[in-house]
Amino acid sequence: MERHFIKKLDDLKMILLSMAALTRRAFEKATQAYLNRNDELAQTVIDGDREINNLELEVDQIVLKLLALEQPMARDLRFILGATKISKELERIADQAVNISERTLFLCQHPPLEHIPAMEGLIEIVASMLEAAITSLVEEDTQKAIRIRQMDDIADKHTLEVLQTLIDKMVKSTPATEKRILNTRRSVQTIIISRCLERVGDLATNIGEHVAFIVEAINIKHQKIDFE
Repeated sequence: MERHFIKKLDDLKMILLSMAALTRRAFEKATQAYLNRNDELAQTVIDGDREINNLELEVDQIVLKLLALEQPMARDLRFILGATKISKELERIADQAVNISERTLFLCQHPPLEHIPAMEGLIEIVASMLEAAITSLVEEDTQKAIRIRQMDDIADKHTLEVLQTLIDKMVKSTPATEKRILNTRRSVQTIIISRCLERVGDLATNIGEHVAFIVEAINIKHQKIDFE
């Protein structure tokens, strides 16, 4: 029975890490599709979402069997409970990648907006947050998991800068009706993308909190963390 339990735990870890790798790749493709105006790449993100959804279902199935049949204790129990939470965060991140890709398909059909430096900064910091979240999971690194929160403040700042920039552009837009409507639509789609990115940062922060719970049995949700 113990050998079977260990194998099931290993299976759960492998599926979770596979899901993390696919989710990270989906996010990378989505952001590259946006930055490079690549509609074909955006479509591959949309088409690949089902595979990530299926892995989430596999995680749920294994977790249910382990809880029902094995009566896990201590860290094993924390990992099993944490795995199902992390898989849901990963699936939501993949959904945000799809949302970004869908907006990118629209933007690719029209002339580009002016360069928005804050958007590139937002993509960079959120990518770092997701990388840190997945690395903390692989390496069981609580400190790296906790420090994702620090990056989240930077992501929020960039999101506000993107919003303010695009609002200013819409206000100053040409009075010509058709062109102004198109400019507003492009700006709104870009704002939605920035909010999707911000949400990915929030979900990466959640993964870090789950890792801290699994590794050290500490709950850091809603707690103030002092960074050195």
